[in-house]
Amino acid sequence: MGEEREDPQKLKRIAAAAFDYENDPRWAEYWSNILIPPHLASRSDVIDHFKRKFYQRYIDPDLVVEAMSTNGSSQSTKSSGSSSSSSAPSNDQPRPRNTGSTTRTSGPSATAGQNPSPVRWDRQTIQFSINAWVFIVAVLAIIPLVPKNLSSRASRLSFMGTACSSLYSLYALHGRPRAWNLQGIQAYLQSIIATKDFIYIIYCLTFVTSHLCLRFALIPILCRSLEHVAKFLRSNFSRSTLYRKYLEDPCVWVESNTTTLNILSSHSEIALGFLLIISLLSWQRNIIQTFMYWQLLKLMYNAPVTAGYHQSVWAKIGRIVNPLIHRYCPFLNTPLSAVQRWWFR
Repeated sequence: MGEEREDPQKLKRIAAAAFDYENDPRWAEYWSNILIPPHLASRSDVIDHFKRKFYQRYIDPDLVVEAMSTNGSSQSTKSSGSSSSSSAPSNDQPRPRNTGSTTRTSGPSATAGQNPSPVRWDRQTIQFSINAWVFIVAVLAIIPLVPKNLSSRASRLSFMGTACSSLYSLYALHGRPRAWNLQGIQAYLQSIIATKDFIYIIYCLTFVTSHLCLRFALIPILCRSLEHVAKFLRSNFSRSTLYRKYLEDPCVWVESNTTTLNILSSHSEIALGFLLIISLLSWQRNIIQTFMYWQLLKLMYNAPVTAGYHQSVWAKIGRIVNPLIHRYCPFLNTPLSAVQRWWFR
């Protein structure tokens, strides 16, 4: 008798699995309105579960959709006689029909036998959260109408957030030093010193401790956070109606113009170096900060991830400045040669 009761449900599940969801416009709208963690949205068992719920709602209301287990794995569609007999007490209670797009079920059996699966914050989600927060705070900091005190605090928070994001990315990709001695730390630094995350950590630490508030320094931070946010939105929310309506075009533009953003960042980074030299003439001068930042510019000039953009900018500067120096200020050739020897050393 148990097998006879199961036969209609088996046929319904087979029909639900064979249904052409891709050509049904209702399925695309249904799936775009489901909010689940990104690491679950790509799993076939989760997609199959929501397809059965869609089939129950729009095609066959008599289809019984089993709830997903707490560990996220799918329930087997082929149940044996022993499993059906063991689940008989829970089937004695009336099963509420789910007509929405969520996975919540009501009733004593659901609350007693199932707990909601915890949301796992993977590396990409954490990076997106930090960079989205950095982008919002940085935009607040560069708005001219914002009070100076609030703008200064927002700038520091932007640098701190970017430093934390870069540090977390560096730890996720390279881990920790193998040994906490001089040789182990030296080998670890040699492996990460040319990475973009390490460069941004030093960049942020240079300005977060400075009394000189330069909003111009937030341009590389904005470009970096904007690039991370757009990449995450495109890869995880491409089916969302809200994304397709408001965010798709800006995200596509950002991903197709990453070279432009990198060129803009390199121009602003080099311009900051000259602004720090000019600031040495003011009461807010900081010789140590200026020296450290020019060491960082030297690293950016040689690091493979930023060398192409910085070398292009410096070549443009050389083509403009060198003829003027040779023509109007020839006495600067000697100190300029000394600086170039230090730069290329």
